Amino acid sequence: MAGYQLAQLNIARMKESLESPSMADFVGNLDKINALAERSAGFVWRLKDESGSAVAIRGFGDEYIVNMSVWEDLASLSNYAFRSDHVEVMRRRREWFHPMAEAYAVLWWVPMGHRPSVMEAKERLDHLRAHGATERAFNFKQPYQAPGSRLEPLPQRPEAACPGI
Repeated sequence: MAGYQLAQLNIARMKESLESPSMADFVGNLDKINALAERSAGFVWRLKDESGSAVAIRGFGDEYIVNMSVWEDLASLSNYAFRSDHVEVMRRRREWFHPMAEAYAVLWWVPMGHRPSVMEAKERLDHLRAHGATERAFNFKQPYQAPGSRLEPLPQRPEAACPGI
């Protein structure tokens, strides 16, 4: 995937504010899960503010949290999302977040070194919602190769993994 890296966005609509006692376990695991991502093979960058967190960054409304990152490739992101301790936290997502009827996660290729903005990510998610998976915006179920890459088998999502990232 020379010249490209994989960007990902996922959003979640909170059932309560982050200060609520019902969100304490989620908030308490954020630093651990973010550190796990940053130590994971293939991790490049994640959205965060000066404090090192992204929970205050809002681009989809006050009740939504945003997670955005860049990875070397789809396999690296897939390994982190579906084959690490990240899965244990995601299995509990229904405790903290409302189910979403429309797409809440999107993947897309960015030129190496590019760091996407929340507005760029929002446009990609809107594109996925409007058009389904395309080369411009896709998901784990229907991934696309990086532009100009050789056709190689893309990693398949494990059946037992949770659907969110």
